[in-house]
Amino acid sequence: MAKDTGKSAGAVADDGDAVSTDDANPNADVAGLSYEAARDELVDIVARLEGGQVGLEESMGLWQRGEALAAHCASWLDEAEAKLTAD
Repeated sequence: MAKDTGKSAGAVADDGDAVSTDDANPNADVAGLSYEAARDELVDIVARLEGGQVGLEESMGLWQRGEALAAHCASWLDEAEAKLTAD
């Protein structure tokens, strides 16, 4: 059984440490992020995963967080494109 540290593996602070988020949906805060903030956090997550120094459980949380961030960025870009092509 995994040790509960009181931190969510799904969220990552700017300094690389995990931070607590809503236990029901650890990615609930993604919707409030700007495109740039979401992109920067996604880049950090990819670097951590590629570094290979993260355990399996934390990797899974980071992957899920990354998926939520990527979807959020795609949504921002889709909205921007729609605004540019609107009459």
